Amino acid sequence: MRTTAARTLDGPVVTPVHDRARRREFIRLPYQLYRGEPCWVPPLESERRAFLNRHKNPFFDFGDAELFLAHRHGRPVGRIAAVHNPRHNSHHGGNDGFFGLFECADDTAAAQALFEAAGTWLRARGLTSALGPVSFSTNGECGTLVDGFSTAPAVLMPYNPPHHDALLRACGLTKAKDLWAWEWTTHTPEDAAVTKVAQWAQRRSGVHVRPLDLRDLDAEEQRLRDIYTDAWEHNWGFVPPTEREFHHLTTQLRQIVRPELVLLAEVHGDPAAFCLAVPDANQALKAAGGRLTRYGLPIGLVRAARAARRIDWCRLIALGVKAQYRNQGLDALLYTRLAQAGRQLGYRGGELSWVLEDNTAMNQAIARMGAQRSKTYRIYQRPL
Repeated sequence: MRTTAARTLDGPVVTPVHDRARRREFIRLPYQLYRGEPCWVPPLESERRAFLNRHKNPFFDFGDAELFLAHRHGRPVGRIAAVHNPRHNSHHGGNDGFFGLFECADDTAAAQALFEAAGTWLRARGLTSALGPVSFSTNGECGTLVDGFSTAPAVLMPYNPPHHDALLRACGLTKAKDLWAWEWTTHTPEDAAVTKVAQWAQRRSGVHVRPLDLRDLDAEEQRLRDIYTDAWEHNWGFVPPTEREFHHLTTQLRQIVRPELVLLAEVHGDPAAFCLAVPDANQALKAAGGRLTRYGLPIGLVRAARAARRIDWCRLIALGVKAQYRNQGLDALLYTRLAQAGRQLGYRGGELSWVLEDNTAMNQAIARMGAQRSKTYRIYQRPL
C-alpha cells in the first residue's frame, strides 16, 4: 500500500521511503543529527542497509514495516518506521502496532507529522495502538534513552539525545515500560551470599558449567534457543524468535563472541541455563565512523581493528534459566563464573542490559552482585 506525502502549511513534509535515494537519506539522517555528539556510536551503513533489506532481515518473513522521512525546507529532519508484527499479537493476544528507528531534530511539528503518518499506516492494518521504539521486535534494539546520557551505549543498545522524551510525550505517547541497564566492574567484591549460593549449586549432583563450544555451533545455537524461548516465555513483550531470526542474531554475534563469555549450565546433560556476554564492539565501531572503506581503501576497517585490541568492556546480553531449573542457584553460579572469566580476560567491567523494571528477582540479584543502575530506556505507547 503506497502512502502519499503529508504536507502542512509552512511545516514539515513527510514522505514514505520507496526509492534508493530516500532510503539513503533515511539511513544517513542520524549521521547528520549526531554530528559532534561524543557518546553516539555510528552504526555501519552496510549493516543498516542489510537490516532494512526485506530479503536479508528475517523479520520480513512474517512482519511488515513502512519507513517515513520528514523534511523541512528540503532537508531531512526526522524519520520513523511503522511496524506490523503479527507474531507479537498472536503470542500476546493483542492488536498492537509498533514504531521504531525514530530519529528527529528538536522539532515537535516534525515529530507529530511522523507519528501521524505512522499511525495512519498502522490503522489501515486494523491495529489499535502503537508501542515503541522497537526495531523491529523486542529481540532487537528497544527503547528510548531517558537517563544515562553521559556515556556511550554498549553494543546493540540505542542512543538518543535527551529531547526525544519530550518529543514523544508531545506526540501523545506515555510510558508503557522501563528497561534498566546496570554496570559492574571487575574490582567489585563478590557478595558472600551470592558466592555461597553459587558454591551450593556447583556441589549439586549433575550440574556442569562450560563455555560455548565453537566446534559444534549449530547444535549450540539450538541449545541456546531452547533455553531462551523457555526462560523468557512469560516476559512482557517477549515473542519467541523464529529459527531464522535466532540464527541471524547468532551469526551477527559470532563476529565478536568470545566463548569464555558464553556459558551453558547443564543438569545431568540437559541444557538448563545460559549467559551470553560479548565484548563491547561499540568501542571499535566508533573508530570506524560508520564505514569500513573510504575512497576505496579499508580505512575504517583498519581503525576498527586497532580499536578492537583495546576493548576493555563487555555487555551481558542475556542470562536465562529454564522454568523447571529455577531456584536451584544456577543464575548465581553463572554470574560468578562470568565475573571470573571477565577478570581473567582483562576486562574492567561491563553492562548488564536490559532488564525489565518490574523483574524484581533479576534486579535484586544483579544489585547483590554489586552492580549499579546506569541507564534507563523507555518503551512508550499510544492508542490509535
